[in-house]
Amino acid sequence: MSREVIDSRVAVPGGSLFVRRWSVGHEERPPILLLHDSLGSVEQWRDFPAALAAAAASDVVAYDRLGFGRSTARLGRPTVDFVRDEAVTSFPALRSALGLTRFCVFGHSVGGAMALIIAALSPGACTAVVTEAAQACVEPRTLAGIRAARLQFRAPEQFRKLVKWHGEKAGWVLDAWTEVWLSAEFAAWNLDEYLRMITCPVLAIHGGRDEFGSVEFPRRITRQVRGPAEQAIWEDCGHVPHREKQDEVLRVTAGFLTRWACA
Repeated sequence: MSREVIDSRVAVPGGSLFVRRWSVGHEERPPILLLHDSLGSVEQWRDFPAALAAAAASDVVAYDRLGFGRSTARLGRPTVDFVRDEAVTSFPALRSALGLTRFCVFGHSVGGAMALIIAALSPGACTAVVTEAAQACVEPRTLAGIRAARLQFRAPEQFRKLVKWHGEKAGWVLDAWTEVWLSAEFAAWNLDEYLRMITCPVLAIHGGRDEFGSVEFPRRITRQVRGPAEQAIWEDCGHVPHREKQDEVLRVTAGFLTRWACA
């Protein structure tokens, strides 16, 4: 199996995206698109994309959203519709540029919410969706976790960790997360409308110790989608299963894709 890592940039409304592809030479299989979390970037996936490409025998593509990592900076704060906005603006432009007629999506945290909306709006093209620690609505635990994180990042040594990945955009990245999620206007946000539109297979991964959401999130997701739905919940896991339980995440994800003929 040939393996190659290819970096590129893709023009989208508002700027350009940094994109990385882990190619394993199986172009006949739908690639797996990774959507990062609220503070994430391509680099922060670390070795997981390469491991996922090997486990699923499929190409993996990750990108930095506008304002994150090596993509173009953003000036204004995202609106309360930012989750849907990603699915209807940048992602379609990325998909078109990469020539993707069929694909799977794998999203972590808010990237999982984006992945679900992408699946809802791409019937036939999105062959499967895997969510990891995805929020389905705004829980008290979600808000408490974000408030605690906002306080934590006031410490210079913690904020420097964001600067490492996002450079001068680090302040925007943090505010885009905390200020939108903690706003009164965002309190009623949920995915219910889109979950009921999803017909492709869904795997919802979650940790019982996730500080940003309870196991009601994967239950709410799998209860409402119209296609096959599975859950993988580890009670001794927090918000980043692909790092805390990488082997298990690779195993259940590859098995799920194989069962539903998506890899």
